[in-house]
Amino acid sequence: MSDVKLPTVIEDTTPALAALTKALGVPRTVITTDEEISYAWKNLPRILKRIPPQLRSEGLVRMCIAVASGLFDAAINYIWNLSILELREKVRKFGLNVVSQIKGKQFDESTLLDLKDAELLSLCLELNLITEDGYFFLDQCRDIRNNFSAAHPSVGTIDDNEFIAFVNRCAKYALGHDFNPVGVDIQQFINAIKGSRFTKAQKEEWIDRLSRTHEAQLEMLIGTLHGIFADPASSEEARLNALSISKAFVEKFTPRLKSNLIDRHSEYLAKGDEKRHKASQTFFEKLGLLDLLSDTERHALISSACRQLLSVHQAFDNFYNEPPFAERLLSLTKQGTIPNSVKDEFVTTVVTCAVGNQYGTSHGAYPYYVQMIKSFTPKEVSIMLTLPETKTVVGRRIKSYKRCKEKFKELIRLIDFDSVPTKWKVIYKKLLKG
Repeated sequence: MSDVKLPTVIEDTTPALAALTKALGVPRTVITTDEEISYAWKNLPRILKRIPPQLRSEGLVRMCIAVASGLFDAAINYIWNLSILELREKVRKFGLNVVSQIKGKQFDESTLLDLKDAELLSLCLELNLITEDGYFFLDQCRDIRNNFSAAHPSVGTIDDNEFIAFVNRCAKYALGHDFNPVGVDIQQFINAIKGSRFTKAQKEEWIDRLSRTHEAQLEMLIGTLHGIFADPASSEEARLNALSISKAFVEKFTPRLKSNLIDRHSEYLAKGDEKRHKASQTFFEKLGLLDLLSDTERHALISSACRQLLSVHQAFDNFYNEPPFAERLLSLTKQGTIPNSVKDEFVTTVVTCAVGNQYGTSHGAYPYYVQMIKSFTPKEVSIMLTLPETKTVVGRRIKSYKRCKEKFKELIRLIDFDSVPTKWKVIYKKLLKG
């Protein structure tokens, strides 16, 4: 913001005020004292600097003239009117048609102009055009303006400190920042999502538009995308569009948005809507948010992935078919703590596939197994160390084939010795020597 340097006019105006009151035969004390005028005039530039040059209009000039004349009651009226005009402009920039969609009723220019100041402040708060702090302080300004300004019969007067505080709040919360979120046309957005698969440019355009809207609308739109993804009637193109836009904002998901998504997901389960519930699980999985789901659900997902991987591993041509199933299991298990109830199945599956059979291990899948084994918790390490003595597929392979036994040793070496529980350290060393 550019500096504001007000002219030295107080030395001229204060004698004029004394002469004027004397000419009319009224005490000088009926208007603001010279000291208060001087104080307010001295402190105004620092506050006016907050206001962008393009907003320094006729109203601001009138306010300064009123201050120099000691008319604080008129001055607060001018700065308040300027604030209201700017808040209306913020609503226009946000989009009157979008406000109509959000409010669920017609909202046009005449509706905007008919809003009372209190209603306008509430709308601006709802649209995130002002913060909660801004709403609180501006609402106080509204009350002061209604009771202490020249706009209505005054119930009292305000001094220089109160005036400066009033102007500061208007400048800070209504006039002092250029950022203005722009609302997204909800129907246009939904139509685009349900249309053809996004091109790169189209995807970037919608990401940009959602980035410029306010937090509350973004949360609502992400909820809509979740609903489209979970809807069995949605086309695959619509689901992919919904997922790609959601991924772009997943790092910005607020606790409130996450809570809303979980509530919607749980509602599908409560209603017995298996298709939507399953699709919703996939939505959480693709966004890396499985840690938001319950242990029961994560158990089911990991267990299912383990069974699918083992099935492929034991089938024909497993060396070529394993990688995508191993990659998915890695993705699932990286999204939060693995429930205790599925640890045995998880460890057994990973080690079985990593050890492979007498002919070898899937080279394409092996890097995923290495990542999972290196991430084993002490509990999972202890499960792994028991496997050679179990009657499992991997236990039999380790006992029956030299290659599998050596491979198991290789896998054990991936475990950091400090991660091995104390009571298992002896067994750990024994297996490496055996």
